[in-house]
Amino acid sequence: MKKIVYSRFILLAFTFATMLSPALAQKHKLKNSRVLVYTKNGVGYVHDNIPSAVACIKELGVENKFTVDVSDDPNIFTEANLKKYTMLIFTSTNNDVFATDEQRVAFRRYIEAGGGFVGVHSVTGTERKWAWFKMMVGETFTWHANFQPFSLINIDPKHPSMEGIPAVWTKEDECYFGREMYPGIKVLMMHDVTTLDKKQSDLILKNAGTFGDYFPAVWYQSFQGGHVWVTTLGHAKTDYQNPMYRNHLLQGIKFIANQYQGIDYSKAISTGKDDKLMVNGEL
Repeated sequence: MKKIVYSRFILLAFTFATMLSPALAQKHKLKNSRVLVYTKNGVGYVHDNIPSAVACIKELGVENKFTVDVSDDPNIFTEANLKKYTMLIFTSTNNDVFATDEQRVAFRRYIEAGGGFVGVHSVTGTERKWAWFKMMVGETFTWHANFQPFSLINIDPKHPSMEGIPAVWTKEDECYFGREMYPGIKVLMMHDVTTLDKKQSDLILKNAGTFGDYFPAVWYQSFQGGHVWVTTLGHAKTDYQNPMYRNHLLQGIKFIANQYQGIDYSKAISTGKDDKLMVNGEL
């Protein structure tokens, strides 16, 4: 009898370990990764939070043992250079950030090849004339309410990137609105529009559109072979020293790292920045 019980215990322990080990492995995929933080802005408003965001991500890299490269030079967008990165992080980029269509094609092919992308704050205002990029990000910026305290609701608390995020997170930020919402995104957190200052109620109503009292704030998607995570939060320089926000950003970076299976350019078939979307691996 003891042998049977012992054997069952071993079997259960082995089964549990088998089920658990992939999850444990996922938590460590960020270690030894290499990420590129891209900070280029086109003509127009440039956020003063960019140096703070860069410093924050570098610190997260040291703490979590991943390598961080930083650049604002669009010439880095070549297949030969991009293939060494687990993900590209665009932090408060705005307007046109590429100099040539060749660079845009290299970016697109990186995503198709299985690359990762993390977009921070004003990233939704990036490359506003490039339809594919706007779909990849998930929306294009229209307007934001004044910087103020308001509430965000965590609608997918079991998602890995929502670890440590409260059910309702009230913080000072800019409540971002957008249009051309891509239907493939999966929303993780939403702005509670009812908690915004009513002084801008006409503009809020206009920009909220059909979303009513709630509007997407944080989302992710698998897109054309790559993996994308976007947060519209992070306007203030002080956010990047705030433990809650730093955790928020880190969990998004971890999530994208955990999706990474390597770069395989044989899966990248676009030759132009405006090629139609792939369906079942074909254009």
